[in-house]
Amino acid sequence: MLLAQLNGVAGRLIPRHFAVCLVRSAPAPRPRPLSSSGGSGMERGACWPSIKRKRSAEKKKREGAVKDLPAKDLGGDVKSKEAENFPSFEEPAPGGAASALLARRWEVWPDRGGGAGALDLSVMSYNILSQDLLRDNSYLYSHCPPETLDWSRRLPNLLAELRNYDADVLCLQEVQEDHFETQIKPALDAQGYECVYKKRTGEKADGCAVAFKTSRLSLLSSNPVEFFRPGDALLDRDNVGLVLLLRPKEGALTNSSGFLCVANTHLLYNPRRGDVKLAQLAVLLAEIGRLSRLPDGAANSVLLCGDFNSTPWSPLLTFLLAGRLKYRHLPISAVSGQEYGSRGQRLLENPIWSPTLGINQRCQYESTRDGDSSSTSVEGETAHLKAEDVAKQQKALKSWLLEHDLRLRSSYAPRLPPDGRPAVTTCHSRCAAMVDYILYTPLGPEERGLQLLGRLSLVGRPELERAGGLPNTRHSSDHVPLLARFRWHVGNRS
Repeated sequence: MLLAQLNGVAGRLIPRHFAVCLVRSAPAPRPRPLSSSGGSGMERGACWPSIKRKRSAEKKKREGAVKDLPAKDLGGDVKSKEAENFPSFEEPAPGGAASALLARRWEVWPDRGGGAGALDLSVMSYNILSQDLLRDNSYLYSHCPPETLDWSRRLPNLLAELRNYDADVLCLQEVQEDHFETQIKPALDAQGYECVYKKRTGEKADGCAVAFKTSRLSLLSSNPVEFFRPGDALLDRDNVGLVLLLRPKEGALTNSSGFLCVANTHLLYNPRRGDVKLAQLAVLLAEIGRLSRLPDGAANSVLLCGDFNSTPWSPLLTFLLAGRLKYRHLPISAVSGQEYGSRGQRLLENPIWSPTLGINQRCQYESTRDGDSSSTSVEGETAHLKAEDVAKQQKALKSWLLEHDLRLRSSYAPRLPPDGRPAVTTCHSRCAAMVDYILYTPLGPEERGLQLLGRLSLVGRPELERAGGLPNTRHSSDHVPLLARFRWHVGNRS
């Protein structure tokens, strides 16, 4: 009964007939400086000033007046006026479940046509919040009624969202291994998905999953990516990624020669370790670059999804979208844009990662003597470089420049119409920010790539305040799902 009710509610979020509208992003403002947090290296912690909860007069009388958290809990000095600009969660009213529903609409672009070599696909990226991490960081969810945090309540909500949005490609993060094997994967199998999963290295029980509709796509290869490198002081964290190569189902297109490279990851959270995040990203980009190249050297279509733990105006996102990053004098704690302040201004070094990783400043595996990419670079072994490769690497080091050549674009703008308020993809008691993304390679002159057709709108801070924050009775993660629809121009055989 619960699933049927949720099915009806979630189904209404996506109307069958879309109103056509053009969406333009507002100019990006300069980020407001915030004090730095302690950055202890925990997976999920405070990334913004603590959010005050509203309490009834009776509770105030019993517990005393509610005061701002002390500076030590925020990781630095925070002005009270600044803290007041962040959302406050009201105590949920009895029977007020309807108010917890986030209103989201489709934003659609005009259809410019496709052709025989095009296939329409919907893509979802969603951090579903591992139950183990929720329990280990329960202080982040003190605003939530206890029953909304129980897995027996959360699972039906999450499965209902996945079923009703019915995306062709799913990229999920924080998927707990036992829940995936016994509950999530069987449910997705029944919906016609094929699933691939990669658990984090180390002791954490969650990981990343990619699922795709077997009626639309078939698997060419699956490539797990481990960022942990034994003995490497920088790559010593247990985050992982997945890179899949997919092609259209036989018969879906005629004369198709292309494939789709789908990458999914969850980068390190720690706001003060931007060097680790850039090194993890370099490993993932190198693997995407290796797998997305056609025999003639041309690049195929790429989807890069995940929780990057970085804000839209951060140097890390700038690097992904611009393809280059000048990092000289860049503080490590400023890389992800999660915090700003005067403390802990340790700068990025040059090179950021060790040459023994076998990945150069262009985020590519170093060439071997015969000119092929070195698969052993994935293991962190030293590559044998050509003289010209050494010269390029030395030049790049002198310029303090990181580059990649994937030509990525974001499917979501960082600001919402009509007032330009910041878009939010994750919200709990200490964080309200956009950190989740669906990036793609747009249609190029070679008539190969992805054309954005539409997206499910994001929400801002006011909507989340009215819903009582995340998770709530309707939305069972501290993230909202991102959903975009593309026209994949596959390319034809010559």
